[in-house]
Amino acid sequence: MKKSPYALFVVVASLCSACNFSAGTNTDFVTGLSYSYRGFRAERVVLVGPDNAAMSSNEVVLNSQVTILVQGLSNYELKNEKAFPGMAMTVTDQAGVAVISEADLFSEGKEGYSPADASSLRSIVTVAQPMVSGETYHVKIRVWDKIKPEKELTAEVDLKVK
Repeated sequence: MKKSPYALFVVVASLCSACNFSAGTNTDFVTGLSYSYRGFRAERVVLVGPDNAAMSSNEVVLNSQVTILVQGLSNYELKNEKAFPGMAMTVTDQAGVAVISEADLFSEGKEGYSPADASSLRSIVTVAQPMVSGETYHVKIRVWDKIKPEKELTAEVDLKVK
């Protein structure tokens, strides 16, 4: 009996598509924002400035806000037709000392969110003391599905404070 490599490929492709698995990585070479996801699908992850527009660099002004915006996040494991996202955020200085550390920005969301509401998430960084001008800070967020925690998206960027 002759086995075809094409038949094996079809079987493997069918099994992979049945798993509904999604993974990817991307880097914005303009701002340096990089992200990766596993189990989720994400249409766009972008660094947004105080004017709510995509930033054209990673330079930020002291006493302002910037946002890591995740759009089109899907493939949550739903419970009672609700999504249960978690989002951690850390901001560290050049020595690795945390100046902001939030374990879960959605800790109050006990009732869950509609998949549409959970598809667009914002992690807002207030650039203020103890941050100082002339320094660079590393921002990292982690979004996960509280029902199926192995589904996650991470994003990170270095911010240069002017």
